[in-house]
Amino acid sequence: MADKEKKLRFLFLFFLISFYFVANYYFEKPQEEIQKVELRETSPVIQEEKKENLEVKDEVKSNNKNNVETDASDAGLKIYFVDVGQADCILISNNGKYVLIDAGNNDDGKKLVSYFKSLGVQNFQYVIGTHAHEDHIGGMDDIIYNFSISHFFMPDVVTTTKTFEDVLDALEAKNIAFETPNINDSFTMGDIYFTVLWVGHDKTDLNDTSIVVRATYKETSYLFMGDAPSQVEKGLLDKHIESDLLKVGHHGSQYSSSAQFLKKVDPKYAIIQVGRNNIYSHPKQVVLDKLNRMDVKVYRTDQDGTIIVSSDGKNMKFDTVQTDTNG
Repeated sequence: MADKEKKLRFLFLFFLISFYFVANYYFEKPQEEIQKVELRETSPVIQEEKKENLEVKDEVKSNNKNNVETDASDAGLKIYFVDVGQADCILISNNGKYVLIDAGNNDDGKKLVSYFKSLGVQNFQYVIGTHAHEDHIGGMDDIIYNFSISHFFMPDVVTTTKTFEDVLDALEAKNIAFETPNINDSFTMGDIYFTVLWVGHDKTDLNDTSIVVRATYKETSYLFMGDAPSQVEKGLLDKHIESDLLKVGHHGSQYSSSAQFLKKVDPKYAIIQVGRNNIYSHPKQVVLDKLNRMDVKVYRTDQDGTIIVSSDGKNMKFDTVQTDTNG
């Protein structure tokens, strides 16, 4: 009787164990298969979403290539349109070499020296005084006394103002030659190529004597007009003046920036160096209207402070900073 009970217990345990494995196979295996089916069904959707996301990223990247204001942190060129009030001062930098175009008013000189030294400037390959007005060469004597200069350019027009005489005295003291370039002369500074488009000799209006320079850096181009008026602009229409960036002539005066000239230059960007609430009401609205109609992005030192343009030779980046450079 005891043996029979043992057999029954053994059979009962065997039945339980068998039932467990059979149930595990028939109930859990289909669930795994269902999960695999669900994954196979959802995977194409996930893949399509990933594909769409990649396409969006590629589109953004493509748009950035066409945006001339994209990041240029590795820029080889920097141009500082320095805030010197109702005056001009432009510092151009490339690979540790420098060109200076104009030096603000008399009261700006010492401030400019301090600012340039804070940027690490020790010498200039070229310094250009576009013409002999105080708002362009006022601080030039301070620049000459405080920096080494390889070449100094100005129009060959003598004036009797103290400002001009101060410049001549400084050049003599530092034994720096007064040079006047010719139209179509060219020079290089680092990887930047400069062409002199205009130098005037008419003493009756010093603005007419402004040295006009066009600079190219790889695929980008820049036109610096000094105070050149519309009659000078007419003389440039048969030259290669198309440029990405225009330094607007004569602080945005109505006597510069003719419609025909702006059309030929066809700039994407314009810089106006001008003083806040100046007595001339520069820039004139008629000039701003012309630029707006051409969809030109305008930067102004009276509103933006010092404007820094950086370029890697293809793209441009614009930064604006407040500097203690306006005396």
